[in-house]
Amino acid sequence: MSLLTYPEAIGVGLLQGVTELFPVSSLGHSILIPALLGGHWKHDLDVSADGSLYLNELVGLHLATALALVVFFWRDWVRVIRGLATSITQRRIQTVDQRLAWLIITACIPVGIAGIALDKVFRTTLGRPVPTAIFLALNGIVLFVTERLRRGGTGRRRAEDAVTPDEEHLSPDELSDLRITRMTMRQAVTIGAAQILALLPGISRSGSTISAGIFKGLNHEDSARFAFLLATPVIGGAALLKLPPLLGSEGNGLRGPLLAGSVAAFIAAYLATRYLVKYFEHRTLIPFAIYCTLAGLGSLAYFTIG
Repeated sequence: MSLLTYPEAIGVGLLQGVTELFPVSSLGHSILIPALLGGHWKHDLDVSADGSLYLNELVGLHLATALALVVFFWRDWVRVIRGLATSITQRRIQTVDQRLAWLIITACIPVGIAGIALDKVFRTTLGRPVPTAIFLALNGIVLFVTERLRRGGTGRRRAEDAVTPDEEHLSPDELSDLRITRMTMRQAVTIGAAQILALLPGISRSGSTISAGIFKGLNHEDSARFAFLLATPVIGGAALLKLPPLLGSEGNGLRGPLLAGSVAAFIAAYLATRYLVKYFEHRTLIPFAIYCTLAGLGSLAYFTIG
Protein backbone atom coordinates (compact mmCIF):
# COMPACT_ATOMS: atom_id res chain seq x y z
CA MET A 1 0.00 0.00 0.00
CA SER A 2 1.38 3.41 -1.03
CA LEU A 3 1.20 6.38 1.26
CA LEU A 4 -0.22 9.66 0.10
CA THR A 5 2.50 12.34 0.08
CA TYR A 6 1.86 15.94 1.11
CA PRO A 7 2.08 17.32 -2.47
CA GLU A 8 -0.29 14.58 -3.66
CA ALA A 9 -2.72 15.23 -0.79
CA ILE A 10 -2.79 18.99 -1.33
CA GLY A 11 -3.11 18.58 -5.10
CA VAL A 12 -5.94 16.08 -4.78
CA GLY A 13 -7.59 18.26 -2.11
CA LEU A 14 -7.62 21.31 -4.37
CA LEU A 15 -8.85 19.20 -7.27
CA GLN A 16 -11.58 17.54 -5.23
CA GLY A 17 -12.79 20.79 -3.67
CA VAL A 18 -13.31 22.41 -7.07
CA THR A 19 -14.55 19.49 -9.15
CA GLU A 20 -17.02 18.23 -6.54
CA LEU A 21 -19.06 21.42 -6.93
CA PHE A 22 -18.39 22.18 -10.60
CA PRO A 23 -20.49 19.82 -12.76
CA VAL A 24 -17.42 17.98 -14.06
CA SER A 25 -17.07 14.95 -11.70
CA SER A 26 -14.56 15.00 -8.85
CA LEU A 27 -14.11 11.21 -8.85
CA GLY A 28 -13.55 11.21 -12.61
CA HIS A 29 -10.82 13.83 -12.37
CA SER A 30 -9.28 12.12 -9.34
CA ILE A 31 -8.87 8.97 -11.45
CA LEU A 32 -7.91 10.48 -14.80
CA ILE A 33 -5.39 13.14 -13.77
CA PRO A 34 -3.08 10.80 -11.78
CA ALA A 35 -3.24 8.31 -14.65
CA LEU A 36 -2.35 11.06 -17.14
CA LEU A 37 0.51 12.33 -14.97
CA GLY A 38 1.98 8.84 -14.59
CA GLY A 39 4.90 7.97 -12.32
CA HIS A 40 4.33 7.85 -8.57
CA TRP A 41 1.07 9.80 -8.96
CA LYS A 42 -0.38 6.96 -11.04
CA HIS A 43 0.95 4.36 -8.61
CA ASP A 44 -0.15 6.05 -5.38
CA LEU A 45 -3.52 7.36 -6.58
CA ASP A 46 -5.13 4.25 -8.03
CA VAL A 47 -8.70 3.66 -6.83
CA SER A 48 -8.92 0.13 -8.26
CA ALA A 49 -5.59 -1.21 -6.88
CA ASP A 50 -5.78 -4.04 -4.35
CA GLY A 51 -5.51 -2.73 -0.79
CA SER A 52 -5.64 0.88 -1.94
CA LEU A 53 -6.95 3.41 0.55
CA TYR A 54 -7.09 6.13 -2.11
CA LEU A 55 -10.89 6.02 -2.32
CA ASN A 56 -11.11 6.29 1.47
CA GLU A 57 -8.75 9.27 1.29
CA LEU A 58 -10.84 10.88 -1.45
CA VAL A 59 -14.07 10.41 0.46
CA GLY A 60 -12.32 11.64 3.61
CA LEU A 61 -11.55 14.88 1.77
CA HIS A 62 -15.27 15.13 1.05
CA LEU A 63 -15.80 15.87 4.72
CA ALA A 64 -13.93 19.14 4.24
CA THR A 65 -16.05 19.87 1.16
CA ALA A 66 -19.24 19.21 3.12
CA LEU A 67 -18.00 21.51 5.88
CA ALA A 68 -17.36 24.25 3.31
CA LEU A 69 -20.94 23.88 2.08
CA VAL A 70 -22.25 24.07 5.63
CA VAL A 71 -20.24 27.25 6.26
CA PHE A 72 -21.40 28.85 3.01
CA PHE A 73 -25.07 27.91 3.48
CA TRP A 74 -25.11 28.17 7.28
CA ARG A 75 -28.16 30.44 7.33
CA ASP A 76 -30.06 27.92 5.24
CA TRP A 77 -29.05 25.04 7.49
CA VAL A 78 -30.15 26.95 10.57
CA ARG A 79 -33.57 27.39 8.96
CA VAL A 80 -33.67 23.76 7.78
CA ILE A 81 -32.78 22.35 11.22
CA ARG A 82 -35.25 24.68 12.91
CA GLY A 83 -37.89 23.69 10.37
CA LEU A 84 -37.27 19.99 10.97
CA ALA A 85 -37.45 20.43 14.74
CA THR A 86 -40.70 22.38 14.63
CA SER A 87 -42.17 19.96 12.10
CA ILE A 88 -41.50 17.02 14.41
CA THR A 89 -42.74 18.75 17.56
CA GLN A 90 -45.82 20.25 15.88
CA ARG A 91 -46.45 17.19 13.69
CA ARG A 92 -47.01 19.19 10.55
CA ILE A 93 -45.27 20.23 7.34
CA GLN A 94 -46.56 23.72 6.67
CA THR A 95 -43.85 26.38 6.50
CA VAL A 96 -41.18 26.77 3.81
CA ASP A 97 -38.45 25.73 6.25
CA GLN A 98 -40.35 22.63 7.34
CA ARG A 99 -41.06 21.59 3.78
CA LEU A 100 -37.47 22.22 2.66
CA ALA A 101 -36.16 20.04 5.50
CA TRP A 102 -38.30 17.08 4.49
CA LEU A 103 -37.57 17.58 0.78
CA ILE A 104 -33.85 17.29 1.54
CA ILE A 105 -34.29 14.24 3.77
CA THR A 106 -36.47 12.29 1.34
CA ALA A 107 -34.38 13.26 -1.68
CA CYS A 108 -31.22 11.87 -0.05
CA ILE A 109 -32.65 8.42 0.72
CA PRO A 110 -32.16 6.80 -2.74
CA VAL A 111 -28.49 7.73 -3.11
CA GLY A 112 -27.79 6.71 0.48
CA ILE A 113 -29.09 3.20 -0.14
CA ALA A 114 -27.39 2.90 -3.52
CA GLY A 115 -24.06 4.18 -2.19
CA ILE A 116 -23.93 1.53 0.53
CA ALA A 117 -25.05 -1.28 -1.80
CA LEU A 118 -22.99 -0.50 -4.90
CA ASP A 119 -19.83 1.20 -3.66
CA LYS A 120 -17.51 -1.80 -4.06
CA VAL A 121 -18.85 -2.70 -7.50
CA PHE A 122 -18.27 0.78 -8.90
CA ARG A 123 -14.83 1.07 -7.29
CA THR A 124 -13.38 -2.26 -8.45
CA THR A 125 -15.08 -2.57 -11.83
CA LEU A 126 -15.34 0.98 -13.15
CA GLY A 127 -12.67 2.92 -11.26
CA ARG A 128 -10.22 2.76 -14.15
CA PRO A 129 -9.15 5.42 -16.67
CA VAL A 130 -10.91 4.11 -19.80
CA PRO A 131 -14.43 3.68 -18.31
CA THR A 132 -13.96 6.97 -16.46
CA ALA A 133 -13.09 8.82 -19.68
CA ILE A 134 -16.20 7.40 -21.36
CA PHE A 135 -18.45 8.46 -18.48
CA LEU A 136 -16.89 11.95 -18.42
CA ALA A 137 -17.72 12.41 -22.11
CA LEU A 138 -21.25 11.14 -21.46
CA ASN A 139 -21.54 13.62 -18.59
CA GLY A 140 -20.79 16.42 -21.03
CA ILE A 141 -23.38 15.14 -23.48
CA VAL A 142 -26.03 14.98 -20.75
CA LEU A 143 -25.32 18.57 -19.72
CA PHE A 144 -25.56 19.70 -23.34
CA VAL A 145 -28.82 17.82 -23.95
CA THR A 146 -30.27 19.32 -20.76
CA GLU A 147 -29.72 22.82 -22.08
CA ARG A 148 -30.99 22.01 -25.56
CA LEU A 149 -34.20 20.38 -24.36
CA ARG A 150 -35.08 23.01 -21.79
CA ARG A 151 -37.28 25.70 -23.29
CA GLY A 152 -35.93 29.16 -22.57
CA GLY A 153 -32.76 27.71 -21.06
CA THR A 154 -30.88 30.97 -20.63
CA GLY A 155 -30.20 30.64 -16.91
CA ARG A 156 -32.35 33.67 -16.13
CA ARG A 157 -35.34 33.61 -13.85
CA ARG A 158 -38.60 32.83 -15.59
CA ALA A 159 -41.80 34.88 -15.45
CA GLU A 160 -43.38 32.50 -12.92
CA ASP A 161 -40.42 33.14 -10.60
CA ALA A 162 -41.28 36.84 -10.29
CA VAL A 163 -41.65 38.22 -6.76
CA THR A 164 -45.18 38.96 -5.56
CA PRO A 165 -45.97 41.87 -3.21
CA ASP A 166 -46.32 39.44 -0.28
CA GLU A 167 -42.80 38.12 -0.94
CA GLU A 168 -40.94 41.40 -1.31
CA HIS A 169 -39.66 41.28 2.28
CA LEU A 170 -37.92 37.94 1.74
CA SER A 171 -34.18 37.69 1.13
CA PRO A 172 -32.91 36.19 -2.18
CA ASP A 173 -32.04 32.95 -0.36
CA GLU A 174 -35.51 32.72 1.18
CA LEU A 175 -37.11 33.39 -2.21
CA SER A 176 -35.03 30.60 -3.72
CA ASP A 177 -36.10 28.24 -0.93
CA LEU A 178 -39.72 29.24 -1.54
CA ARG A 179 -39.45 28.35 -5.24
CA ILE A 180 -37.74 25.04 -4.42
CA THR A 181 -40.46 24.04 -1.94
CA ARG A 182 -43.12 24.40 -4.63
CA MET A 183 -41.91 21.01 -5.87
CA THR A 184 -43.68 17.83 -4.86
CA MET A 185 -41.93 15.19 -2.75
CA ARG A 186 -41.83 12.91 -5.80
CA GLN A 187 -40.04 15.57 -7.85
CA ALA A 188 -37.50 16.08 -5.05
CA VAL A 189 -36.85 12.34 -4.77
CA THR A 190 -36.30 12.15 -8.53
CA ILE A 191 -33.74 14.97 -8.34
CA GLY A 192 -32.06 13.37 -5.34
CA ALA A 193 -31.96 9.97 -7.06
CA ALA A 194 -29.98 11.55 -9.89
CA GLN A 195 -27.04 11.62 -7.48
CA ILE A 196 -26.81 7.83 -7.87
CA LEU A 197 -25.31 8.43 -11.31
CA ALA A 198 -22.35 10.12 -9.59
CA LEU A 199 -21.29 6.69 -8.30
CA LEU A 200 -20.11 6.17 -11.87
CA PRO A 201 -16.64 7.79 -12.11
CA GLY A 202 -16.89 10.61 -14.64
CA ILE A 203 -20.53 11.46 -13.95
CA SER A 204 -20.90 14.62 -11.89
CA ARG A 205 -23.06 14.70 -8.76
CA SER A 206 -23.84 18.40 -9.11
CA GLY A 207 -24.28 18.08 -12.87
CA SER A 208 -26.77 15.24 -12.47
CA THR A 209 -28.83 16.99 -9.80
CA ILE A 210 -28.77 20.38 -11.53
CA SER A 211 -29.88 18.75 -14.79
CA ALA A 212 -32.65 16.85 -13.01
CA GLY A 213 -33.76 20.03 -11.26
CA ILE A 214 -33.94 21.89 -14.55
CA PHE A 215 -36.03 19.10 -16.10
CA LYS A 216 -38.36 19.31 -13.10
CA GLY A 217 -38.95 23.02 -13.68
CA LEU A 218 -36.40 24.79 -11.51
CA ASN A 219 -34.27 27.54 -12.99
CA HIS A 220 -30.48 27.17 -13.06
CA GLU A 221 -29.92 29.16 -9.88
CA ASP A 222 -32.44 27.20 -7.81
CA SER A 223 -31.32 23.88 -9.29
CA ALA A 224 -27.73 24.59 -8.28
CA ARG A 225 -28.79 25.71 -4.82
CA PHE A 226 -30.87 22.59 -4.23
CA ALA A 227 -28.05 20.42 -5.59
CA PHE A 228 -25.57 21.93 -3.12
CA LEU A 229 -28.00 21.50 -0.21
CA LEU A 230 -28.53 17.85 -1.16
CA ALA A 231 -24.81 17.24 -1.58
CA THR A 232 -23.99 18.37 1.95
CA PRO A 233 -25.49 15.45 3.94
CA VAL A 234 -24.68 12.91 1.21
CA ILE A 235 -20.97 13.61 0.86
CA GLY A 236 -20.62 14.35 4.57
CA GLY A 237 -22.26 11.05 5.49
CA ALA A 238 -20.18 9.10 2.98
CA ALA A 239 -17.02 10.69 4.35
CA LEU A 240 -17.87 9.68 7.90
CA LEU A 241 -18.40 6.08 6.76
CA LYS A 242 -15.00 5.98 5.04
CA LEU A 243 -13.01 7.63 7.82
CA PRO A 244 -12.73 4.74 10.36
CA PRO A 245 -10.03 2.83 8.40
CA LEU A 246 -7.98 6.02 8.18
CA LEU A 247 -8.25 6.59 11.93
CA GLY A 248 -6.94 3.10 12.75
CA SER A 249 -3.58 1.48 12.13
CA GLU A 250 -4.19 1.46 8.36
CA GLY A 251 -4.10 5.23 8.41
CA ASN A 252 -0.64 5.51 9.97
CA GLY A 253 1.36 7.96 7.89
CA LEU A 254 -1.74 9.21 6.09
CA ARG A 255 -3.36 11.48 8.65
CA GLY A 256 -0.92 14.36 8.25
CA PRO A 257 -1.24 14.53 4.44
CA LEU A 258 -4.98 13.97 4.71
CA LEU A 259 -5.32 16.95 7.07
CA ALA A 260 -3.31 19.14 4.67
CA GLY A 261 -5.46 17.94 1.77
CA SER A 262 -8.62 18.63 3.75
CA VAL A 263 -7.60 22.23 4.36
CA ALA A 264 -6.95 22.63 0.64
CA ALA A 265 -10.29 20.98 -0.20
CA PHE A 266 -12.18 23.25 2.22
CA ILE A 267 -10.73 26.43 0.72
CA ALA A 268 -11.25 25.25 -2.86
CA ALA A 269 -14.82 24.08 -2.21
CA TYR A 270 -15.82 27.31 -0.46
CA LEU A 271 -14.48 29.47 -3.30
CA ALA A 272 -16.02 27.17 -5.93
CA THR A 273 -19.44 27.37 -4.25
CA ARG A 274 -19.23 31.14 -3.98
CA TYR A 275 -18.39 31.40 -7.67
CA LEU A 276 -21.02 28.94 -8.91
CA VAL A 277 -23.88 30.48 -6.92
CA LYS A 278 -23.24 33.74 -8.78
CA TYR A 279 -22.50 31.99 -12.08
CA PHE A 280 -25.84 30.20 -12.28
CA GLU A 281 -27.82 33.38 -11.72
CA HIS A 282 -27.49 34.18 -15.43
CA ARG A 283 -25.46 31.41 -17.10
CA THR A 284 -25.88 27.84 -18.24
CA LEU A 285 -24.23 24.41 -18.23
CA ILE A 286 -22.92 24.69 -21.80
CA PRO A 287 -19.26 25.55 -20.98
CA PHE A 288 -19.06 22.57 -18.63
CA ALA A 289 -20.70 20.35 -21.24
CA ILE A 290 -18.08 21.29 -23.82
CA TYR A 291 -15.21 20.79 -21.37
CA CYS A 292 -16.38 17.36 -20.16
CA THR A 293 -17.01 16.07 -23.67
CA LEU A 294 -13.61 17.18 -24.99
CA ALA A 295 -11.72 16.11 -21.85
CA GLY A 296 -13.44 12.71 -21.84
CA LEU A 297 -12.85 12.01 -25.51
CA GLY A 298 -9.27 13.29 -25.33
CA SER A 299 -8.51 11.08 -22.32
CA LEU A 300 -10.13 8.10 -24.01
CA ALA A 301 -7.96 8.60 -27.09
CA TYR A 302 -4.84 8.91 -24.93
CA PHE A 303 -5.47 5.69 -22.99
CA THR A 304 -6.63 3.58 -25.95
CA ILE A 305 -4.47 4.87 -28.80
CA GLY A 306 -1.44 6.44 -27.10
